[in-house]
Amino acid sequence: MPTQAKYAAPDGLHTFPRLLMHHAAIRPDAPAMREKYLGIWQTWSWADVAERVRALACGLAALGFKRGDNLAIIGDNRPHLYMMMTAAQCLGGVPVPLYQDAVAAEMLFVLQDAGVRFVVVEDQEQVDKMLEVRDQVSTLEHIVYDDPRGMRHYNQPFLHDIHELMEMGRIHDRNHPDFLDAEIAQGHFDDTSVMLYTSGTTGKPKGVCQTHAAFIAAARGGIEVDRMSADGDILSYLPMAWVGDHLFSFAQAMVAGFTINCPESGDTVMTDLREIGPTYYFAPPRVFESLLTSVMIRMEDAGKLKQKMFHHFMAVAKRCGADILDKKPVSTVDRLQYALGNLLVYGPLRNVLGLSRVRVAYTAGAAIGPELFKFYRSIGINLKQFYGQTETCAYVCLQPDGAIKFDSVGQPAPGVEIKIADNGEVLVKGPMLLKEYYKRPDATAETINADGWFMTGDAGFLDEDGHLKIIDRAKDVGKLSSGAMFAPNYIENKLKFFQYVKEAVCFGANRDMVTAFINIDVGAVGNWAERRGIAYSGYTDLAGKAEVYELIKTCLEEVNATLASDTMMADSQVHRFLILHKELDPDDDELTRTRKVRRNFVSEKYKLLIDALYGGLSSQFIETEVKFEDGRRGKVSADLRIVDCKTFPIVRKAA
Repeated sequence: MPTQAKYAAPDGLHTFPRLLMHHAAIRPDAPAMREKYLGIWQTWSWADVAERVRALACGLAALGFKRGDNLAIIGDNRPHLYMMMTAAQCLGGVPVPLYQDAVAAEMLFVLQDAGVRFVVVEDQEQVDKMLEVRDQVSTLEHIVYDDPRGMRHYNQPFLHDIHELMEMGRIHDRNHPDFLDAEIAQGHFDDTSVMLYTSGTTGKPKGVCQTHAAFIAAARGGIEVDRMSADGDILSYLPMAWVGDHLFSFAQAMVAGFTINCPESGDTVMTDLREIGPTYYFAPPRVFESLLTSVMIRMEDAGKLKQKMFHHFMAVAKRCGADILDKKPVSTVDRLQYALGNLLVYGPLRNVLGLSRVRVAYTAGAAIGPELFKFYRSIGINLKQFYGQTETCAYVCLQPDGAIKFDSVGQPAPGVEIKIADNGEVLVKGPMLLKEYYKRPDATAETINADGWFMTGDAGFLDEDGHLKIIDRAKDVGKLSSGAMFAPNYIENKLKFFQYVKEAVCFGANRDMVTAFINIDVGAVGNWAERRGIAYSGYTDLAGKAEVYELIKTCLEEVNATLASDTMMADSQVHRFLILHKELDPDDDELTRTRKVRRNFVSEKYKLLIDALYGGLSSQFIETEVKFEDGRRGKVSADLRIVDCKTFPIVRKAA
């Protein structure tokens, strides 16, 4: 196993500002960043980026930004926001990205906790959020904005256009030509390079302080395993506050030197994806689920001949596609069939998805269902899972080519050690561990034990080949009243493979059976309903249709049939379910901003429905308060049906 030293601070390039200046010196004209603006792709070379970062850093210094200050960053993925990250690091400051879709009240805790003096935001919308909470953040002094549209009449002296900040910085740089180089030289690999706040599924978010060395180690390890190169492209569209984006769109791009491409907006991501044709692609499972749903909807609208061809070649792909991708032995007949399928179906499908040039695609952030994983690999997309947390720079396990297992998250990444505690919890050690939780020594001590092992909170085991298999969050794994294991996430991922199921929440700990809440995918189910002449007025109306209940019941029973032969989870077949009258929503505190279910909150909020599921009722009326995007509150009510599912005899495998 490689030593930690190899990954921690190689060849003097042990901070991100030094890496930037290195690229600008050795490959100044190579493209570093692109952004689509008004339909046209704008490109910045490494020399351009270095010059702007220099100007931004000096501009911040002129405003009083100093070593140890925290800089909040709020907005969609924009080159100037990524540049501001490095500008803060040049001065020994710490960028603190926040989720751009959070309301002002949610941002308030982080702004106060981090003692933020400077904020850089994307546009007027984010400026307004900062003005809303400014009086409650006693430390806040300056707000810098990137997009000037709508800002003409904002004349507060603490508001600064980012281009004016750059001009101020260029003047500062001319007057103090040695200043910034001296600041960069002071930077140390053990300095905090970024502070990423946890999603806070069980309480207030915590600021995870990660060093330059930690993220550079994680970036270099991934680059080595998947042979990433400087001629690559990535589409940077996931929230900058998420550790996955920081690893791929910032750390690995800065280490390997490939190009960051920022889409025009969240609505144009799919179009921009097809135009760029990235060589590296990263998305959480929900995005891959959404892509598959869009494909299946389009196929249902296609002619009979196309449908027949699609299903025939998808059967071929399911049989041998993954083996061909992994260069395993496959019969000549299957190879010929697959080659024809590639010409007629898989190639056009990859093109429609914008993944024709992809050398490697990654998914993480939550467990991906094996069926979904197999689908993408079967059509020739080199999709891999990796595993990690915010506290580990999203870097614990990787899947090397030729060593892919659909039910594992891979083998320990270079420099990483893994062991399983006596209670089944996964423990990890390596150069990528957090330095500390910001101002929370108690939480740091609780998370890293006396022997230096980080306690992930996940339950899992290592198989005979050293692959890590995650069962669920350790706190979520329980037992049915019969003593059988209950791992809700495992069942939920199987359900979410179906295009009609957007979200599922399973219950069963200390109960005699498993039950489930379902959120339908309104796009997929709506398309299905329209083709059958079923009229509906919105989500609540569609979710309550008897025909939709039958559709979802079919999906649940299919999952139950597969669980029946699963050694560990056969007792966890779903007995009863209901379809929720509203979508679970981060704005209603039911999901985190990374769309993870807040189980305890959901269980408490919908206790009435859970009691009805276990009380044998066939329906239950509920009224729920909801928050709208503009801050208004309203109520949604419905009489929800509760339906029984067919369960299957358990198939016990011979010893």
